[in-house]
Order: sequence, then structure tokens, then C-alpha cells
Amino acid sequence: MRLFVGIDVPYEMRRNLELLLQLLQPKAQIQWSSLKNLHITTKFLGEIPADDLQIVKDALHEVPVAGDLRIAIQGLGWFPNPHNPRVFYAGVQAYDGLKNLARDTDMLCVQLDISPELKPYHPHLTLARIKSPTDLRPLQQAIAELPSVEFGAFTATHFHLYESKMKPSGSSYYKLASYPLSK
Repeated sequence: MRLFVGIDVPYEMRRNLELLLQLLQPKAQIQWSSLKNLHITTKFLGEIPADDLQIVKDALHEVPVAGDLRIAIQGLGWFPNPHNPRVFYAGVQAYDGLKNLARDTDMLCVQLDISPELKPYHPHLTLARIKSPTDLRPLQQAIAELPSVEFGAFTATHFHLYESKMKPSGSSYYKLASYPLSK
């Protein structure tokens, strides 16, 4: 099973991003993300044997929580950089709470022999993937002309364990368990 831990993005934020993508999608022929799959990943676990699922579910109850997280969706960017992008994303601002959740989840998963994260945590929402060279200038121009790159804020009260299933039409995500951010 291909698993990850993350936070849901509420409908209001997804709707704001849907309006953005309606404007931007005609500007570039890249692989645009399905907004129904939008989430903030805190830890990618990778392939986990189905027999170990309950162990992972139980372990995630031990992630220390510091209360609900206020999260703002703002800003747009490119990974690894705007000159040779592979991913177009919306930024996530959540101060230290989200980074702490990601760090604590990572440390707990290491105890389950799941590889630790090697890169610094950079929360984001993947809006598109760029698989091959394409002219992004019309897209970049449209982004530069946007009146705002703030898409709303919300309070997260839970994090979730998801399964990712690859399909010809793209990935589909299934929520397997939920965990409160405050006890």
C-alpha cells in the first residue's frame, strides 16, 4: 500500500483554487492536478505492506499534538525553481505548528523503519506537474497579472492517513484513519 499522512483542504479553499485554475489552465499544456485530491502532505510513508497497516494506524495516535492549526493558502511558486520547474504550487503558511507536526510524524515513522525525510519540510499544494519542456511564459504572465495570490485560511482540527492508488487517469486518495490535533 502506498501511504502518506496529511491534512485536508476545505471546500472554500479548493473552490478559490478552482477559480484560479480556470484562469490559468488555458495558458500552459502541463499536467494539472485534480482539486478533489488537494491535501497538505506532512509525511510520505511510501510502500507499506498491507499487513503493517494497523501498526501504522496505531503508531500515528502517538504523534504529539499541540492544538488546532491555523493554515493560510497564499502565494504561488515553482519547484525546484522558476527556471527549470517540475511542480507549480500554492504556498501554505502555518508557522511552526505544521512543521512540528511533520517533524514529529517523521520521527515516529523512523521508529517503524520508514525512511526519514532528507529535505527540509516545505508545505504546499501541488497545482500542476511539468513533465516535459514547455513554454511557460503565458502562464507566468497570467500569474504576474493576478490581483491577489491569497486563497483563504482555515483551522485544521485533524490530520489523516491516506492511501494513494495510481490509476491511468491519475492518483486517487482514500482516507484510512483520522487523528485529532488536540486532545
